[in-house]
Amino acid sequence: MRFTPFAKTESVCPECLRVIPAEKCVGEDGFVYLVKSCPEHGSFSALIWEGGVADYLCWDTAPGGGNAPEVTRPAAEGCPRDCGLCEKHESAGCCVLLELTKRCNLRCPVCFASAGTEEPDPSLDELGRLYDMLMANGGPYNIQLSGGEPTMRDDLPEIVALGREKGFSYFQLNSNGLRLGREAGYARLLHDAGVSCVFMQFDGFKRETQTALRGRELLDGKLRAIESCAASGLPVVLVPTLVPELNLDEIGAILSFALSRAPAVRGVHFQPVSYFGRCELPEPAARLTIPRVLREIEAQTGGKMLRSDFAGGGAESSYCSFHASYRVNPDGSLRALPRRSGCCCKKSSEARDFVAERWGAHDDMCAEDGFDAFLREANERVFTVSGMVFQDAYTLDLARLRRCYINEADPERGMVPFCAYNLTDNSGRALYRK
Repeated sequence: MRFTPFAKTESVCPECLRVIPAEKCVGEDGFVYLVKSCPEHGSFSALIWEGGVADYLCWDTAPGGGNAPEVTRPAAEGCPRDCGLCEKHESAGCCVLLELTKRCNLRCPVCFASAGTEEPDPSLDELGRLYDMLMANGGPYNIQLSGGEPTMRDDLPEIVALGREKGFSYFQLNSNGLRLGREAGYARLLHDAGVSCVFMQFDGFKRETQTALRGRELLDGKLRAIESCAASGLPVVLVPTLVPELNLDEIGAILSFALSRAPAVRGVHFQPVSYFGRCELPEPAARLTIPRVLREIEAQTGGKMLRSDFAGGGAESSYCSFHASYRVNPDGSLRALPRRSGCCCKKSSEARDFVAERWGAHDDMCAEDGFDAFLREANERVFTVSGMVFQDAYTLDLARLRRCYINEADPERGMVPFCAYNLTDNSGRALYRK
């Protein structure tokens, strides 16, 4: 395919992870591609926007500025090798992943963390030091309890309690939901311990979807987990990994199901698959892009959710994410909430508060009547649809990476942007992850 460049940036070679010049180009099909060439390994191209240049440029309504991290480290080698965060990073942290274990009760063919090993879990003292490091580097942040499968740890309530003692207030559990659905009382235990919401892996309803992405059928267990969380007052956000030619046709069914379980289910957060970590799926000819996902949402909801309802991120790069919020009316119909000028949140601190408000439990509003009860009911009638497009070695744009506000907590490097921490070359070699 012939490409016409319209903007310059930097990326990495998928074979050696060397930093190389890159160009954003229009292909003969009218779509936007990231094109680059390594002196040693040749040329590479990847679809990044299934739309024209004008549509691509119009999506960027948040040029950045005024959101730099409070604490940074020197940048000796440059992005992406000096993350932690380095002095050239442009966005403060919003959410930080705390990886509690490498163990997992699944072996998913798709896993950014390549989980499933029997390495020793970090101790409570080690996790306490990570909490302290995060607080010293601009915290408190929204904490994502991750792994591996974090519910493999029986001391999960103690980990949350420790974080609260350290000054953190929002704890999102990234989980496959299996223990929540299997163990009576477990959801209530986590709720009472202070878990704010469950970010639950939920890829669709078809057997082939579950087998391809998770290795076996899991639907019944996930439905039980949602019921348990609902009964315990523990909010759930469904998180589908979207794969071309596999489960794009399930977008509408997932949204319809989630809405039928609102307000226990607060929203759906789509994640188009990225090819890093353990990914046993073949790379498609065309990557999933934000415009493609939004077109599918509009078509599969029969226009109840429109592409025009959605906006890109503000504190992070607009090209990393999309989101829209809806008021769920008593008759089940939807009303799109007005988009703020340009974007939702200009600063990472605003994004932290937005996530906690939309997805978190609100047990502090405990009045049976009055204004607190009104606010609680109003918040629980809001349903959020969002997505995050992570970058791999083919799509990595260092301008986007410098705006990343989702970080991994690392005892040696500090706060490492998610897409840098999980970046792997074609042979599986990582820059940061051990």
